[in-house]
Amino acid sequence: LVEELLRELICVFQELLSNSLYPVLQPAIGVGSAFEGWSPHGDDAVYCLLVPLKPPRGHTFHLELGTAAEMPEKGSCVRVELECTCTSKQLGENTLCFLHDPKEDMRNQNASLLHTLCTGPYLDVQKTAHWFRNLVRSAWVFVPQSFRYNLKVLPCSRSCKLQLTNAFGRTFFVEMIFGVQQGDSDIFLTSQSTEAIFTPSTMWLESYAVAEVKFFRHVAREAPHDTFHLKCLQICTRILVGTSFSDYILKTVVMHLLNTLPLSSWRMSEFLMRLQDIMEYLCTCLEKKRLNHFFFGNKNIPEEIILPPALQTAKPCNLFHRLAQDPRAYIKALYEFSELQDQ
Repeated sequence: LVEELLRELICVFQELLSNSLYPVLQPAIGVGSAFEGWSPHGDDAVYCLLVPLKPPRGHTFHLELGTAAEMPEKGSCVRVELECTCTSKQLGENTLCFLHDPKEDMRNQNASLLHTLCTGPYLDVQKTAHWFRNLVRSAWVFVPQSFRYNLKVLPCSRSCKLQLTNAFGRTFFVEMIFGVQQGDSDIFLTSQSTEAIFTPSTMWLESYAVAEVKFFRHVAREAPHDTFHLKCLQICTRILVGTSFSDYILKTVVMHLLNTLPLSSWRMSEFLMRLQDIMEYLCTCLEKKRLNHFFFGNKNIPEEIILPPALQTAKPCNLFHRLAQDPRAYIKALYEFSELQDQ
């Protein structure tokens, strides 16, 4: 229901912005644990939706990708350039060209994206988030189901966080992040937050969230109906709350195991064995100080998941690189894991 409500919201935006020079909003994509079916927070899950952005008329997006050394959370930029629209004018469309029409003719034209949501030539995450939050406030009344919910827009600099409360007093939390697609792949540059103390407002992070949710949907289609891999993941993430091991680390471990163990082995009769497999896999990775990112250079990815060629042939990326570089962090992780084993 939450996803349907927010899809309606995006449809309202699309109508309101149809002739504007703001980014063209595409249908939202549900991502993250709530949409993958294993949220460790249960009913208190945060529903995360990625809203793809396309350039408006007269503009193009050029992705300036970060270096391999910054992977997997490499910071990238979205450079905005003006493009010639004279051809559209020749075809009879009443469109002025930012590049070639006289400045006098452009005075009554809305400002280009470069003057509204950019810092220099780059699309600005914080300006985009601010614009989107204001759009939500003004457009909410036009959403068909808006009368069913009380809306509160929460403060956030890099996304749009919403608190929705229905007539029965139940509250839902939603985070809408923005993304620019890499070609026709399932990889996006997104506005999601980082663990860094300071993230430049023109920095967009490479995200694999769409590819990940497609992977879990693939498993759901291929696996027997009574498999419990999601329950295993949910339990393990709850066990590791408060430790150095993030939900994403556990999800990566489970994705690797789902890709190597027969899906028929994830039945209830083997529940404890699979839990043990997850913890043993994590233990082995911890000892080696290496956990490979699931998508980098992985040759065994389902066909429906579309990756950029560079990612398909990339060298494995170590999610435990910090543990390999920081002895104190590694000792802390070892201690926390041993404490869990003693419980």
